[in-house]
Amino acid sequence: MNSPISRNPLIDVIKGLACAVIVWHHLAFYGPMSDVVHLQAPTLIEWLYNNARMAVQVFLVLGGYLAAASLAPQQVARFDSASAQLLRRFVRLVVPYAVALLLAVGVAALVRPWFEHPSVPDAPSLSQWLAHALLLQDVVGEEALSAGVWYVAIDFQLFVLSVGLLAAGRAWSGQHHHRAVFVSTLMVVLLTGASLLFFNRDPAWDQWGVYFFGAYGLGMLSYWAVHASRPSLWLAGMALLGVVALGLDFRVRIAVALGTALALVLLMRCPGVGARWPGIALLQRWGQMSYSVFLVHFPVCLLVNAVVSHFWPQSLWVNSAGLVLAFALSLAVGRILYLRVECRVPSWTLAWRWQASLVGMGLLVVWLELLA
Repeated sequence: MNSPISRNPLIDVIKGLACAVIVWHHLAFYGPMSDVVHLQAPTLIEWLYNNARMAVQVFLVLGGYLAAASLAPQQVARFDSASAQLLRRFVRLVVPYAVALLLAVGVAALVRPWFEHPSVPDAPSLSQWLAHALLLQDVVGEEALSAGVWYVAIDFQLFVLSVGLLAAGRAWSGQHHHRAVFVSTLMVVLLTGASLLFFNRDPAWDQWGVYFFGAYGLGMLSYWAVHASRPSLWLAGMALLGVVALGLDFRVRIAVALGTALALVLLMRCPGVGARWPGIALLQRWGQMSYSVFLVHFPVCLLVNAVVSHFWPQSLWVNSAGLVLAFALSLAVGRILYLRVECRVPSWTLAWRWQASLVGMGLLVVWLELLA
């Protein structure tokens, strides 16, 4: 999910903050450490449980912003081969994703015999492994093997939609550059509007990228607004689209996405904003490795929850410290995955090997279950 374009310091800071909020949301959501702490700090835990998940909207907007930056910085596709873009994106996503899934299944298998809790996934079936390897688990109705894997699948779908729209806009415009700019932008606006006004209002669509394209499309529009000669027109158009969507059906997630997109335009057009804020370097590092942290934090938190719950099930101080420890370990393990896997330029061969490892693990699990 990272690219050279994402190395903008402000983008990394926002990603770092959103990543931290998501980890704390899952710490509050899955328990049981949060259940113990909830008795003394109900307001904090309930806010993390109910509201912190909105940080996903920030990632969706940033994803669209970075997609526009890499695919069409001038509002028209700059790539020659759509299939090459999709393959490159798939490889970048699935290599660290496969490593994290193997870790998640291993931790679940380790704690399952002695930690009875709804957050512990069941032993996976071969069909689950295959669905996860193809990023189709939600589409085919398979239970997730780790928290947040749905986002990886949705991210790839959104990228596919973006590439398709931009490639079609250029193809339908021939050699006319200005027409290509108009058609490509119009197609993004239309799909963004369709998502905000229709698809995102129906939960039946939430396993498909079109449900989330409203936030992602606002991110794409925000990138073009940042680099426009008259950004006020873009801001007005984005605001109008968002206000109509919220007036038709108010959704907090869309309000957060709209606010993020508009704020992003204003912040990115003011170089140096926040450059001297305390802790800015730390947040930048978190943002750079946010994808890896996002992938591995669930098994790390699951393991800490299991140990603390087993030995100190009622201790407020130990469970409070356990939450902080789980967060810190998530960052540490995420950094290892980032440096050892995500940072290294992946190849299709490497991606195929890791996906084959996922399927092979599934076959091994099925075989062991038959022996048992």
